Amino acid sequence: MPNLSVWRNLKIALFHLGSGMADVITTGIWNRVMISDLGFSATPIGFLVALRYFLAPIGVWAGRMSDRRAIGGYRRLFWIWLGRGMMAFSIFSLGWVTASLARGDASDAFHWLVIVVSLLLFSLGSALSGSTFLALIYDRSSEDQRGRAVGIVWTFLLLGFTIGGVLFGVLLPSREAGAQGTLPFTPETLETLFIVAALVLSGLWVISLIGEERRSSGSVATAAGSEHAASLRSDLRLAWENRTTRWFFWFLALSMLFAFSQDLILEPFAGEVFGMEPRVTTRFAAYWGSMSILATVVFLFLGRRYKRLNNTVMSNIGVAVLVVTFALFAVSAFADVRGLVTPGLILLGIGLGIWNVGTLGLMMEMSPFGRAGTFLGFWTLVVTLARGVGVSGGGVALDLARGVLGSPAAAYGLVFAIGGVGLAVSLVALRRVNVGSFKQQYETVGSQPSQVLAAAMD
Repeated sequence: MPNLSVWRNLKIALFHLGSGMADVITTGIWNRVMISDLGFSATPIGFLVALRYFLAPIGVWAGRMSDRRAIGGYRRLFWIWLGRGMMAFSIFSLGWVTASLARGDASDAFHWLVIVVSLLLFSLGSALSGSTFLALIYDRSSEDQRGRAVGIVWTFLLLGFTIGGVLFGVLLPSREAGAQGTLPFTPETLETLFIVAALVLSGLWVISLIGEERRSSGSVATAAGSEHAASLRSDLRLAWENRTTRWFFWFLALSMLFAFSQDLILEPFAGEVFGMEPRVTTRFAAYWGSMSILATVVFLFLGRRYKRLNNTVMSNIGVAVLVVTFALFAVSAFADVRGLVTPGLILLGIGLGIWNVGTLGLMMEMSPFGRAGTFLGFWTLVVTLARGVGVSGGGVALDLARGVLGSPAAAYGLVFAIGGVGLAVSLVALRRVNVGSFKQQYETVGSQPSQVLAAAMD
């Protein structure tokens, strides 16, 4: 029987510590440099950053392949090493080409080819290694250890945002502004940051995985061949046949889309509207990441103690906090109030933490027993694609608003306002979700998020 001790659990969780830090590189630093400091359009940057979400279904294929056969004697590690190797190389190349642009080199087709290939490798690597890593945790832990295992790993992912924001902010010091148009950092410092990041992340990934899978010989016997491989169309039909699931679909899609419409533009907003330096905006992830951890722990604890604080209530609270957050950012942009940015970041983390706990629990409650794999797979796909549309859509909306309004501050404010309205609309959809009625029709998985994640607190 597999046995994952707490010590080894902490060791393997370093993998997602690196994952969180890698996210800071792409959506906390690179996006800010390209949009705010180098002046490129947010639309192509948004689509490139969002590639990882649109390519996420490839992870399902990699997971199935790792179920069915071993490569080089390993079922999971081959795909994990392949994916993380691609990500590490992409960070090196992305740092080189961005520093080249920062030196004033012309942004020709070659530079954009390197950028596209780098982010394509990053996205493919994330897809190939993400699902297979979760499968490795499943293999390494017994049934009663999986709640604790997933909880610790998920917490380390949030820690990665916080630590990455602080560390990379230190590695990107500002220089005194000189002539008009001078960048607040040197290209050499930026390139060094990406090199150090790639080395640190590679080290974390290697340490976390050493000794975590034994080499197997011969073919791998699994039940994958006998599993029902439902198509996306059949999954959609199955989830769409019930009125409650239809409303839940709209809640998931709208809340995820609009909540992450700020992901690409938040750091450029602070840099372009308020002149905040990159070393300051890089630490934004530390603000909201630490608050997200705190909110998650507190509401997991409260959810275990008070039955009235169910998944629906927590989802309502989380989204409501996010609506207030987007309103603060919008007012900050329209009225030029820099002092509202930090409270907005704190509320962003709190809202995301509460919303994640409640929505994860609802995804489980809205998955009938016996068809949980189909429903959970569909909900996960909805979440992933909606997040991709949100990230890329934020960039498109910013460019459109900038073209119409002319003012960067007004453009950012309008995008934040639209995000807040969209989140409010998602609450209307959530109020139509009748979990009790759904449970009467189907026997559901019925897991509270605390049953999946809160063991990390024990």
